[in-house]
Amino acid sequence: MNYIHTKRFIDKMSMLESKQSRDVVFPISDARGLRDEIAKLLADLYELKNAKSDDQENEVIQIEIKGGSFK
Repeated sequence: MNYIHTKRFIDKMSMLESKQSRDVVFPISDARGLRDEIAKLLADLYELKNAKSDDQENEVIQIEIKGGSFK
C-alpha cells in the first residue's frame, strides 16, 4: 500500500506547524482517503495481533534439563 493520503496529511501538518497555523483544511476526498488508509492500517494490525496470538497458542516449547554430575 502506498499511503498517499497519510503522507499528504503529515506533509500538510508539518507545513502548517512551521507557519504556526491554527486550522487544518482538507478537501473531503483527501479526508476520505485518509480515513480509508487508517481503517486499513487498523484492520491489518488487528489481523497481525490475532495471527500472533494463534501462533503462541500452538507454539511448542521444549525444555531439556541435564543434571550433569548431580547425584
